[in-house]
Amino acid sequence: MTSSVAEHAAHSADVLKERLRAQRDLLNELHSTRLHRALSWLQAAQAQQDDDDLRFISGWIAFSACCSVDAGGQPLEDQQAVQRFVQQLVNFDQHKKIYHCLWHQYSGPVKALLKNPYVFAPFWVSQRAGHDDWRKAFDESSIAALNCLSRKKVPELLTLVLDRLFVLHNQVVRGGATYKSRVNREQVRDGADLLLTLVPVFIDIMLDAQDQDWGELAYPVVG
Repeated sequence: MTSSVAEHAAHSADVLKERLRAQRDLLNELHSTRLHRALSWLQAAQAQQDDDDLRFISGWIAFSACCSVDAGGQPLEDQQAVQRFVQQLVNFDQHKKIYHCLWHQYSGPVKALLKNPYVFAPFWVSQRAGHDDWRKAFDESSIAALNCLSRKKVPELLTLVLDRLFVLHNQVVRGGATYKSRVNREQVRDGADLLLTLVPVFIDIMLDAQDQDWGELAYPVVG
């Protein structure tokens, strides 16, 4: 974990936690619980400075805590739900914090992640099918990301980034990678750095938009 990312994550988590405490009386219980859970996992992620796998896993859980909602008694965290969450974030991002975050990080973790075929879902589909037709889609996706950045299409760019992170999540969390494997160090490190940069921005926006409907919790506090 780079020192700048570590310092940014630690500072953001501490500041955001104090903001949550100060605003707790203004928040409804669902929103307060959602942000409290997200911040707890963000702090867990920042505590794992020497373990990129655990940083990424904890960072992903923090992200999931922000956007996971209830769907008829079942947790919902599918692509459609994430897209709705992304659009909602961008709508309430009055100061363009997400765009600035992606812009400053694009030469680092964002660019590296988008250029890495091992976190591109069609690459693995092609591997299983025994053919090599993923490259065209990969190149088109990379061009689309650059166009989104240059044209400030934040929802589309953020969705592309989260798509890559979701593939990495499946590899790590679902047993598709070895713990501390040398094979996937680059994408796990970049993914963790990116989550620890983005999640504090998401939480900050959600604190500002405290009166908005962020969805029902799949697992609310009972009793």
